[in-house]
Amino acid sequence: MLGREERALLKDLPAQLKEALAAAPQSEAFRRLFPPAYANDSEAEAGYRELVGRELEQTKSAALEILSRTAHATELSAEELDAWVRALNDIRLWLGTLLDISEDEQDAGPDDAPHILYHVLTGLQSLLIEALFEDT
Repeated sequence: MLGREERALLKDLPAQLKEALAAAPQSEAFRRLFPPAYANDSEAEAGYRELVGRELEQTKSAALEILSRTAHATELSAEELDAWVRALNDIRLWLGTLLDISEDEQDAGPDDAPHILYHVLTGLQSLLIEALFEDT
């Protein structure tokens, strides 16, 4: 299903996201990855971030690590499959924010590689979700 180039990309994208996050964790590019729990209450939001912020980051990082580590695997455990779905979702949210993609987005043109990548990742994530539901 996935070729060598696609697997290499799946191995590299998590590192790119983690690097970008480490360089500018408060960047607007990550607003979809860490949406506010209390958008209209800065004090409650600060408390929430203090309480669960580190755990959210660790959970996302772990999923990205699993995707990167297993990108060349021919079989995935249910845990790995779940991590792939979560990691792909985070990568898509990041890319979607960077590319300013909305639900009204038209299909990408043949020369629009970033948008094509976004749509390919969306399709792969959809297939993985179907596989998860087949296993339950």
